[in-house]
Amino acid sequence: MVQVKKLLLSVDSMDAYMSLFGLNDQNVALIEQECGVTIALRGAELAISGQTEDCELAASVIEKLIDMIHHHDLVDRTRIRYAIALAREGKVDMIDEILRSVVAITHRGKQIRCKTLGQQEYVQAIRDHDLTFAVGPAGTGKTYLAMALAVVALKNKEIERIVLTRPAVEAGEKLGFLPGDLTQKVDPYLRPLYDALYDFMGVDSYQKMLERGVVEVAPLAYMRGRTLSDSFIILDEAQNTTSEQMKMFLTRIGFHSKVVVTGDITQTDLPYGKKSGLGEALEILKDIPAIGKVYLTHKDVVRHELVQQIVQAYDAYYAKDKEQKQ
Repeated sequence: MVQVKKLLLSVDSMDAYMSLFGLNDQNVALIEQECGVTIALRGAELAISGQTEDCELAASVIEKLIDMIHHHDLVDRTRIRYAIALAREGKVDMIDEILRSVVAITHRGKQIRCKTLGQQEYVQAIRDHDLTFAVGPAGTGKTYLAMALAVVALKNKEIERIVLTRPAVEAGEKLGFLPGDLTQKVDPYLRPLYDALYDFMGVDSYQKMLERGVVEVAPLAYMRGRTLSDSFIILDEAQNTTSEQMKMFLTRIGFHSKVVVTGDITQTDLPYGKKSGLGEALEILKDIPAIGKVYLTHKDVVRHELVQQIVQAYDAYYAKDKEQKQ
């Protein structure tokens, strides 16, 4: 049954109107497309036409977007798609819960918040566990959010230092051909970690922390033989660790430390036939409740919306390929 649902717009400025409708009304067009409705503006009212259930869905999303605008939250296509996905699951009100929780503040004063339920679960898992595994595709904020919590823990004096590490998997023979000493050779592999730290600390503060040994960014090979206590340790790109490297890293954990291991098990750069230490660790440690395990999906991708569609397409392709081989 087709119905027309009227919704009174409570936007009080042209900026708020533009935030809701988007450039050339692209936000409204997206809601129409995703919800299967037609939306017309009549004065200060929106008329939503379509099947009863679809109209209710679109109205609940628009009401939530207006509420977000009133709280000065960003309304973009990615967030609109996510709001619609939550509304379909009857969870649209949970957007408030996500957006109101500030994870950290950058050195420029920007508030960092979770943007999806998966990210919220991830942040809570890190807070609740000494060791947390986060597995998910690129763009889900695995490294960035862990870095944010590490800086907060340092500022709150919960830890004495931050240790960031990742395997330089392409190293091997190629490493020798790169210019500079060993630190300079592995520097390109650690660059994403530096970039995130600059956001939260600023370059000057970061350099001072680095000189004092409060912040350490090093390739995974440097972890051997050490015990890391009173530290917040992040192992990034863990899908590129071997079984031996992962075991070595996990046995470095000392007292009063928090460890986060992030990776995407579908994107390993290890030589063909070499087993990923991340996948193996998840299987071996699956029955230990004291270890946090979070699995993020394409729904949690917070980069350009095209990235989300690309990840989803690859997931579907691999699932179909796996099914055909069975």
